Amino acid sequence: MRIVVSGGGTGGHIYPALALIREIQKNEKDCSFLYIGTEKGLESTLVRRENIPFKAIEITGFKRKISFENVKTVIRFLKGVSESKKMLKEFKADVVIGTGGYVCGPVVYAAAKLGIPTIIHEQNSVPGLTNKFLSRYASKVAVCFHEAASFFPESKTVFTGNPRASEVLAFTGKLGIKKLDVDVNKATVLVVGGSRGARPINDAILKVMAELKKKPYQLIYVTGDVHYEKVKEELQLIGSPENVTVKPFLHNMPEVLAGVDLVVARAGATTLAELTALGVPSILVPSPYVTNNHQEKNAKSLVEHHAAEMILEKDLTGSKLLESIDEIILSSENLNTMKKAAKSLGVPDASNKLYAIMQEITSK
Repeated sequence: MRIVVSGGGTGGHIYPALALIREIQKNEKDCSFLYIGTEKGLESTLVRRENIPFKAIEITGFKRKISFENVKTVIRFLKGVSESKKMLKEFKADVVIGTGGYVCGPVVYAAAKLGIPTIIHEQNSVPGLTNKFLSRYASKVAVCFHEAASFFPESKTVFTGNPRASEVLAFTGKLGIKKLDVDVNKATVLVVGGSRGARPINDAILKVMAELKKKPYQLIYVTGDVHYEKVKEELQLIGSPENVTVKPFLHNMPEVLAGVDLVVARAGATTLAELTALGVPSILVPSPYVTNNHQEKNAKSLVEHHAAEMILEKDLTGSKLLESIDEIILSSENLNTMKKAAKSLGVPDASNKLYAIMQEITSK
């Protein structure tokens, strides 16, 4: 089988695509892949690192306000469709899977117009413009939140979950946190602001460093590469408690997640898929800087099921965050209730579900 995958811009669109590719490779002995992305997106690095054949087209997103830039975007889209058709014909694609981001617009549209079966995968509870547009042409729409289904045609929409959830289940126990030289017998809180870090979360943690010193639990505090040096400077002035381990970035994040008791994080779709698959309670601080405020809506779906607590960035303070951490981590009852709730929302077989849909549409 010859499979084209497209999705890009951010890790939230790329990691599910890579997880799905790995699932297909496990099940299909004879398969070839082509990944179509952009050179400017994160996919140009991540996909090539996995040794998956990669081709690029040029595309940008629409501005929400009327502007001349949108005219240029339409021209780029049409050019992208033309280039994609050429790539799909040359590759002799049997199926095309789009995982979101501007780039999959022309690719999936071109495939649909060529009569090639297509799937679009929507990670968020509120879909972006690209997937809303593509849902008219795609063979199937796979969603990760039940709330997202109402935005798409009912007859072709299927709940699958996020393929990234399947991958994190390979990790169990405390091996990930042991590698960080922390006490494996102590309750552990992981604080992380996404791949680039989040300054408001960093500021909140730094303000309560003195109080953290007195706590019976330990903190793994991931600052993000861009903030690390500044945080280290601050810690030299205010002191860094023994029960706080500071890191710029974790390359083995799924492995570490498997060994912690509570996570403080943004509410990106991939993060939530990982947390629910593992059954890890969380305090979510949604990024207000994303399209359609989708992170807040993602977070609400966990909060409503008692799997997480949410603090809006505008309400975030060090004392409020510390109070929330204490309420969960120091109460075994609260912690266990949230663990069960998080686990009940997880979709550990998401990759397999998406693979099954691919088989279904290619066998017709």
